Amino acid sequence: MNLQKSRLQTLLIYGILGAIALVTLFPLLWLISTALKSPTENIFQSPPQLLPSLPTLENFATVWQSLPFGQYIYNSTLVAVLTVGLNLLFCALAAYPLARLSFVGRDWIFIAIVSTIMIPFQIVMIPLYILTVQIGLRNSYLGMIFPSLASAFGIFLLRQAFMSVPKEIEEAARMDGSSELDLWWYVMLPAIRPALVTLAIFVFIGAWSDFLWPLIVIQDENLYTLPLGVAKLAGTFSLDWRLVAAGSLISIAPVLLLFLVLQRYIVPTDSGSGVKG
Repeated sequence: MNLQKSRLQTLLIYGILGAIALVTLFPLLWLISTALKSPTENIFQSPPQLLPSLPTLENFATVWQSLPFGQYIYNSTLVAVLTVGLNLLFCALAAYPLARLSFVGRDWIFIAIVSTIMIPFQIVMIPLYILTVQIGLRNSYLGMIFPSLASAFGIFLLRQAFMSVPKEIEEAARMDGSSELDLWWYVMLPAIRPALVTLAIFVFIGAWSDFLWPLIVIQDENLYTLPLGVAKLAGTFSLDWRLVAAGSLISIAPVLLLFLVLQRYIVPTDSGSGVKG
């Protein structure tokens, strides 16, 4: 009786999780369906048809040939990779002393940094734009990267990760004569690799999908990123949803691939595994 009850509970749990997964994935499935539909199919028919009757890749070819999507992908990749690299560097440099060093006002500095998480980007957007123009970064790759050089969330995440590293590892490195910079680079950073990968994924997705800031700071179409290119589809093709869906799939495919490749690194590891008892 208990075994049968346990099986029913397991079946119920899997059923609920399956339903949640279906609801979550449905917009993506609908996007794929729309991108594969031919011009003769009605995408707004009732009842809706999820599977295209005549699937075609013509929409992807039209989008790729009509707009310089290769340049858009290059721009988005360059901006996202530079943003991730610089963000990880500056956040790690800021988080390490806040976690492992003792100095006057350390906790107050950390509180001040974390409190900025509650400030919406729209409030600081205009001052950031004015500063970007004044330092000559408007209409450039660095102008798009500038607001994301560091983040309060990244500093918070890496500080918590640094604090979880056992002191025995740090003390052993100091006994071996490691300098503070060597300790940070060779010991502490490898110990918090899961947190670094997690932050890298968050930053990459944010930089890759950012629409508002590039729209404000970029006027040269040769510097457009993928979100701006997809938005341009609406005007170029008078809002043909098939082509917009195809362009959207092109823009999100690298992010999905990145997550599939790096998701195994997000699983926390035992930082103290190198400490002998």
